[in-house]
Order: sequence, then C-alpha cells, then structure tokens
Amino acid sequence: MKGKRLDKLLAHLGLGSRKEVAGLVRAGQVSVAGKVVRDPGLRVPPGVEVALDGKPLEVRRHHHVLLHKPAGYVTSRKEGPSVYALLEGFPTRDLSPVGRLDKDTEGLLLFTTDGELLHRLTHPRHKVEKRYLAHLLHPATPEDQKAFAEGLVLDGERLLPAELRLGEDPRWVELVLREGRFHQVKRMFAARGNRVLYLKRLSLGPLALGDLPRGAARYLTLAEEEALYGAVGLAPP
Repeated sequence: MKGKRLDKLLAHLGLGSRKEVAGLVRAGQVSVAGKVVRDPGLRVPPGVEVALDGKPLEVRRHHHVLLHKPAGYVTSRKEGPSVYALLEGFPTRDLSPVGRLDKDTEGLLLFTTDGELLHRLTHPRHKVEKRYLAHLLHPATPEDQKAFAEGLVLDGERLLPAELRLGEDPRWVELVLREGRFHQVKRMFAARGNRVLYLKRLSLGPLALGDLPRGAARYLTLAEEEALYGAVGLAPP
C-alpha cells in the first residue's frame, strides 16, 4: 500500500518522537479511517483521516524540522561533519536549511521542504527576527548599542538596524537581527573592535529553541507552522 508510515506521519505533526508516537499507536489511541490501529508501520494513503483519541488530525503538506545544532557541524551536505548526520529518521533528501550557522555556532537551525517559505524567511524584506546569545572578548558598551541600532556599514553597505541587549555581565549579550549575512554577528562585533568567543542562535521569528537538547531535532507542531507562515504573510498549505 502506498502512503506514509503512520509513526512518521504522527511525528511530523509534532506528537512526539517516532518511539513516543509508536507507543500511542500500540496503546490503541490512534485510528485510521475510523478504525483503531496498533501497527506504527501501517501505510496511510493520502487523504485518509487519522485521529488521536477520536480527534481528527490535520496532515500538513510540507516538512519543517527544528534542530539544536551543536558546535563542530557544518550546514552543508558536501562537507563534514554535516548537520544532516543529526537528522536521521527525517526526509533529509528534501530538507533545505533556512540560512546557515557557522561550524562553531550552536543553536536553532530550521529545515523545510517549502521553497517559498524558505525564500521569505531569508529575504531581508520580511525582516524576520533572529535572536542570538554571544560571549564577547571585551564588554559591550552603550556606544555599541547605538551603532547597531543606527545600522553598521559593512562592505560599503548599511545593515538593517539591530538590537543589542546588555545584561549584568556586558561580555554576555543578546543580539536581534532582521537579516542574515555571511558571518554577520562576528563581523559586526569585529567592526566595533571586539571578538565573539561563543555564539548561539536562540530563536527565529516565532520559533524558540526552548529545552530541545543539543544535537536533537523535532518536527514543528501545527501551531508553530501556522505562526511561522503567518510571520512572512503566507497561509499554511
């Protein structure tokens, strides 16, 4: 029978890992076409209703995977070690990263199969916020805040205004960008005579890293998908 494995489909909907959703199926909590099933490997044809505890589930057309990228991995298929090695069990052949994180940078890295969504999330016209935590060699200053807010000039081009948030220890800061350029965070601080020692992306638009363990990945929930599409003016497919 053609179709997607039931456990993959349920995991795609954000109901848990493949192991966790398999437990739901074996416990008799899942029905397909109105009948309770207990085989996580059952193939579900397109258009067939799937329900959890009697409540129909809405199946999405595209895949969206959130990864907590560890340091030491590159956002590339051709080089290694690659972030794709951390996506075992996901449809890696069709997934594309939404932007890139440097090899030594950690944090939220989103993958999607929706090309239009990817384009809008990465195009500066939509000004999707990206929030980072950075550890600096030297303390950041109010003058740095002002320079970032006015828009630094890199390579002869002015950047969009950025928000620099100082904490009790000004060597640990949060930076909010609304565009994504090559090594942008590191180059911005370098332009101010400083150096980034550690960098982690905490959020992308409405998506937050939360308590997802380093090196782990999961599908977005339906609520997260809707918020993500809405952030760039698209309706969920």
